[in-house]
Amino acid sequence: MNKIILNFGLLVFFISVVVFSQSGMKIQEILLHSFIIFVSITVLTSIIALIFIKSINKTSSEKGKQLNHKILGQKDDE
Repeated sequence: MNKIILNFGLLVFFISVVVFSQSGMKIQEILLHSFIIFVSITVLTSIIALIFIKSINKTSSEKGKQLNHKILGQKDDE
């Protein structure tokens, strides 16, 4: 998952380099802006992926508990 997020961030970095170079900015400004975009996109995507994975784990553990109660013949209020 981390490699996918890093590759997506690098893709955004290089796309932003191309877009900013078309606008006629200096090379230092292009690299600075592109690096800032790369870091922010990578961090935000990592946070979203962590939240998504945690919600899937929480849902699956709750379903596992319910299934375990059904197998054992216990009610939810016990």
